[in-house]
Amino acid sequence: MNSKSLCIAVGAAALSQAALAEGWTDKAIAPVANPIYFETPLIQNEVRPLFAYHRLDSGLLGVGGDVKVYAAQLRYAINDRLALIATKDGYTQIKLDNGAKLDGWNDLAAGLKYALVQDEANQFLVTPGFTVTVPTGNSEVFQGTGKGRADLFVSAMKGFGDFHVTGNVGGTVPFDFDENTANLRFNAMADYYLSRWFIPFVAFNSFLTVSEGNAIGLPSEGFDVINFGSSNASGHLQGTIGAGFRSRLTASLDFGAAYEFGVIDTDDIFKDRLTVDFIWRF
Repeated sequence: MNSKSLCIAVGAAALSQAALAEGWTDKAIAPVANPIYFETPLIQNEVRPLFAYHRLDSGLLGVGGDVKVYAAQLRYAINDRLALIATKDGYTQIKLDNGAKLDGWNDLAAGLKYALVQDEANQFLVTPGFTVTVPTGNSEVFQGTGKGRADLFVSAMKGFGDFHVTGNVGGTVPFDFDENTANLRFNAMADYYLSRWFIPFVAFNSFLTVSEGNAIGLPSEGFDVINFGSSNASGHLQGTIGAGFRSRLTASLDFGAAYEFGVIDTDDIFKDRLTVDFIWRF
């Protein structure tokens, strides 16, 4: 083999190794919308500060308003399959159109997830997991109620080159059915890696209340941040449609933005929401 052939062979081997090292999940993204319950199946170390601006539909409470949530999430990979996740914390500010202002700390929620299926060849992941919500928050912003809740979920992702589909199904069971309601959820997202700077996605998030509490006489539930313990919400289906993008600012830092609006029922707590976050992987 002459020197030219040797160089070509070495170059081809290097490119092949680089492609294997990159992996299909390097272009996959975590959901931005519904960040508390739409858990990614990816196992990675990350800190995720986020902000959500949520507008209330006046059909539920008889008055409109807005909610601001400031929070941070943590995910720590114990190994390449098992991760510790802390998905809920932070501070909530509620301002109603009638002038009322409420603010306080949110409950805390943490748990584990395990990548049951990691099929590199077929670009497929399945990751079940759970979190437990501890009622540590302030009642002024509808936190700290009941005895806590357990949330079970299964997340999955399928890649088709630069196109990815992510889904999540889950349910929440309260430890006190008088103060909180149980629910079932379905989340879906489709994204396409156009470039590291622009990875657009569309998302759908739904929330079905399956039990009645005795805490407050509302016909709907709080969707994700709040569990009212509504006494008239059993069987009520809520849903949002959203779109947004992620940008891979550096190899370890992502920025994400999502806009969602409520569908299915107009007399709901969900008028629309803007969510932004950063993900620092370490």
